[in-house]
Amino acid sequence: MSSMRIFDTNNTVVLGLVGFGGFLAVWTLLSLSGLIPSLFLPSPAAVVERFAYLLNHRFAGGTLVDHLGASMLRFAGGFGLAVLIGIPLGLLMGWFRLLDDIVTPLFDAVRFIAPIAWVPFAALWFGTGIGGPIMIIFAGAFPPCLINAYRGAKFADPRLIEAGRMLGTPDRRMITEILLPSAVPSIIAGLRISAGLGWQSLVGAELIVASTGIGYMMVQGQGNVSTTTVMAGMIGIGIIGLVIDVVLRRVEEAILRRRGLSA
Repeated sequence: MSSMRIFDTNNTVVLGLVGFGGFLAVWTLLSLSGLIPSLFLPSPAAVVERFAYLLNHRFAGGTLVDHLGASMLRFAGGFGLAVLIGIPLGLLMGWFRLLDDIVTPLFDAVRFIAPIAWVPFAALWFGTGIGGPIMIIFAGAFPPCLINAYRGAKFADPRLIEAGRMLGTPDRRMITEILLPSAVPSIIAGLRISAGLGWQSLVGAELIVASTGIGYMMVQGQGNVSTTTVMAGMIGIGIIGLVIDVVLRRVEEAILRRRGLSA
């Protein structure tokens, strides 16, 4: 069985490499064909060269690493705030019916507003400071945190809840010792969704209301008609987003394995 799993994993990796190689081949052929001017579609080699250059040379006030660092700082602020508020609130809503009835109508009305729609307010309230992007990241990352914590609490083992009630366990311990452990797999799954939406929201925010960061660097590259700079920024965005997702996926797998829910 383990050898079959290894074979499936290797097969997936090979197919992924084939797909990626095919994409690079088509991109290279288009850039070399002259159908699209190289100014607007540079070759992969030119983009990689620009990416390497930006790692050690300043553009729009900093190197690529500097801009990614500024973006990560904003992301950590907005995502961390979403986690600190969304998870406890979701658990409390799952336990206290009154709180659920109070919060749900407002939450349902607000959560369908796209994070980018908050940009005008963020620009008016915070200008180009760190507060605006954090607000927009929070708007994107908060709903999945709350929803998954709430669902996890609702699907807690009713036998454990009934036993806790029979023993007279106070609400605080019911939430921390029964609801929270039961909701952990759902919470971790929600964090992956939340992190992805938060990272995407960050880049959108930086395109408009930031004076540093990877989104700002891409805007400056657009202004200088430097397609390689824009595409190098996109590569940086993809790499960081992939790293965030891989880390959270490993955490999720470890938790599920400890609970006997994953092979």
